[in-house]
Amino acid sequence: MDQGPLVMEEVDMGAKLAREFDNYAPIKVAFWLKASDDDHRYLYLASDQIDDTNFDLAYGEVARLSDRFRSPFFDPFRVKVISSQDPLAQAAVDINRRFPTQIPTRLRGQMIGGIFVDDVYIYPPTLQVAAS
Repeated sequence: MDQGPLVMEEVDMGAKLAREFDNYAPIKVAFWLKASDDDHRYLYLASDQIDDTNFDLAYGEVARLSDRFRSPFFDPFRVKVISSQDPLAQAAVDINRRFPTQIPTRLRGQMIGGIFVDDVYIYPPTLQVAAS
C-alpha cells in the first residue's frame, strides 16, 4: 500500500475513517506520516478522549470500521491511535494553527514532534478533503 507516494485513494480513505472514528472519539487532528526511519506510512488519529486506559477499545473501533470499508487502500494495521497530548499530535495541531486553511497541509523532510519525517499530510481541522 505505501511503498510509493501517498495516493488520493489513501487520502480519501483516511478522511473517511477519521470522520467515522470522530463519532467514537472526537478527532483533534488526523494525519498521514512516514518517519524517516520507518518503512511504512501510518494514519494517525489523535483525540482528547484517547489515553492509556482505552487504546485497546480505540483500536477495536478502527477494526470495526475497517470491516465496513473493505478497501484495498485501507490497512487497519497502518493506523495509530494516539492521545492529543502526544508530541506528534501537538505538532500537527500547531501546524494547522500556523497554516489555517481548508485544504490539507503537506510537509516533507522536516522535524515534526521530535522526529524527522520524510512526508506528513495533515488533514484540515474540518477533515474536508477536496474532491479528486
